[in-house]
Amino acid sequence: MAGSRPPVRPIPISRRVLLSAFFTLLSLFSIVSFLSSSSSSSDHSSSPPADHRHHRRSFLSLPSDPLLSRVDLLRRHASGHHALASAYASHSLRLKLDHSRLLRQFTDLQLSLSALLPRLDPDSIPDEDALRPLEKEAKDRIKIARQLVSESKESFDTQLKIHKLQDTVLSARDQLIRAHRLRTLSGSIAAASTPKSLHCLALRLLSHPLAPKTLAPIPNLSAFFDPDAYHLAIFSNNVIAVAVVVASAAKNAVDSRRLVFHVVTDRMYLPAMRVWFKLRPPPGHARIEIRSLTDFSLGRQDLDLFTLRFYLPAMYPELRRIVLLEDDVVVQRDLADLWRVDLEGRVNGAVEMCFGGFRRFDRYLNFSHPVVAERFSPRVCAWSFGVNVFDLDAWRREHCTDRFQEYQSLNEDGILWKPEAVLPAGLMTFYMTTTPLDKSWHVMGLGYNPSVNLEEIHNAAVIHFNGNMKPWLDVAMNQYKQLWTKYVDTEMEFLPLCNFGV
Repeated sequence: MAGSRPPVRPIPISRRVLLSAFFTLLSLFSIVSFLSSSSSSSDHSSSPPADHRHHRRSFLSLPSDPLLSRVDLLRRHASGHHALASAYASHSLRLKLDHSRLLRQFTDLQLSLSALLPRLDPDSIPDEDALRPLEKEAKDRIKIARQLVSESKESFDTQLKIHKLQDTVLSARDQLIRAHRLRTLSGSIAAASTPKSLHCLALRLLSHPLAPKTLAPIPNLSAFFDPDAYHLAIFSNNVIAVAVVVASAAKNAVDSRRLVFHVVTDRMYLPAMRVWFKLRPPPGHARIEIRSLTDFSLGRQDLDLFTLRFYLPAMYPELRRIVLLEDDVVVQRDLADLWRVDLEGRVNGAVEMCFGGFRRFDRYLNFSHPVVAERFSPRVCAWSFGVNVFDLDAWRREHCTDRFQEYQSLNEDGILWKPEAVLPAGLMTFYMTTTPLDKSWHVMGLGYNPSVNLEEIHNAAVIHFNGNMKPWLDVAMNQYKQLWTKYVDTEMEFLPLCNFGV
């Protein structure tokens, strides 16, 4: 076209980019070369020691030497076990353990590892042949160290010691429980069984010429129910035990002529009991009537000497008050005041035996049973049979015998209390109808407790050998036995013949 300017040819863009890239790369190459030379000179000027040189290698360096890696691993293992051996040796020395062998072994191991560590220098091991014996030696010592630490760990590990001690305590506790149960069982068997001496005495009394005559009914029985007399009841088959109770009560009475003893025994022991007291009457003109449980018409055939005490009002309808004594007691002072003690309209007077949280109702009764849980309080203080004052009029008014029979029926399977025990039945029968007596009337524990207070024993009206160590048995405690034996009638001709050790 006329008058138009010709087009301008531009410089190609690719050429300018190439020129710019070239100069940039040239500049970078110069900088890298400068830095590399500076780094190289710096490395040469501050080169680390030979034994640490391999730790400074970067990830850009060439693959590490396998020989060097093995030496490094050995050195680290040996160093760790050296520190462990040193710690155990120091700990053993500090605790002054009775393990002198362990202390010596750890000390020797520590020294041998200390000597081995300098030899595990990579610069001093030129090749595989030099490393192989050193490696074997190091592995053997490390193996010994591990085995020694494993075997002796229990001696130093506190937690293991605690567990072992706990296991020992539990084992000892189990053994103690088994021994206690065995002792209780053995004591129960000994207490319930008849010793040869007592068996011999019963046989000699039964063979006495008076024995057949004693089976006749008691003449003038009403003479034993004088309302002004002091009446005491004893249930037992043990002739000599009853004789001690009667003798001790009569000898310590201010007026023994007012004492009337009502002894109840099984029919087979009735002749022996009557012959004894025919030959050796109670001291001081005290009176005694002895009958068998079959002599009482109570409408039940399943009664024994333990349960018969819950029928006292029916057995002695003429009486208004009676004192029950167990056959393992000794009377030490006059009991006349027991017939004058104020029971505050209640049925039973007894000494309570709880102290602190011990010997309360929850020890004797099964409070998981609804009958027990609903009718009784587990924290009420328990009392003991042994010396009991019974107001028979109040007993009849409260219908206590009916209550006892009800609980007996509920306890046929032994779910309320242990069926062989008589105290729980008494606690239930006379619940809320018992008045506490002064503790000096009745001191207990002479049949199981070697630490009864001597002053309490001296001041007690009655001492009670409750427990399995009865005073007529060989297992009786010597410190108390003389309190019982001094009332044994040693002039009775049959005692030496039956080897009574009194």
